[in-house]
Amino acid sequence: MTLPNAQPAAAPLPLKASEPPHPRLRARTIVLVGLMGSGKSTVGRGLAAALQLPFRDADEEIERAARRTVAEIFTERGEREFRDGERRVIARLITSEPPHVLAAGGGAFMDAETRALARRAALCVWLKADLEVIARRVGRRNTRPLLHGRDPMEVLHAQAAQRYAHYAEAHVTVATADANVGVSVANVLEALHAHFDREAQA
Repeated sequence: MTLPNAQPAAAPLPLKASEPPHPRLRARTIVLVGLMGSGKSTVGRGLAAALQLPFRDADEEIERAARRTVAEIFTERGEREFRDGERRVIARLITSEPPHVLAAGGGAFMDAETRALARRAALCVWLKADLEVIARRVGRRNTRPLLHGRDPMEVLHAQAAQRYAHYAEAHVTVATADANVGVSVANVLEALHAHFDREAQA
């Protein structure tokens, strides 16, 4: 089933997974969490292609609902109103849409309600990358409101201190480092296979 407004996933990547994806990978939405620049959208598109699932980006869904860019929402309405909208959009995507791969915003998992829903009704994957790698990535773009006029490393260190404990509540953690997309997708699939194995043995 194709989701309305779902982005077409790219052609499937040549993965090196040792076994086909577990059938349960297509039964629930997979939510990717992590700091900005950790690869959620890029890896998410590759993962969606590999699993033949639709891909959704939470920020793009928020922009569509608000008819404003994320930067405009922050400027005109403030972060609190953005987070309220983010919570509602993610809840709708998880509870009302068929299974898909969802790239959540960097701060979304900080919300206790969103975190509890995602852990209960979806599969949560923390994409964890070195801060130096992330700083290089986000430094190439000027579209991130939380970085305007600030040093990226300073912001990332502060966010890591605030957010890592919450990200660690994801079902699995995958270190993305500076690996290419195909390797990162394969690592996510391997981590989810291991998660299902642990569940089966519990």
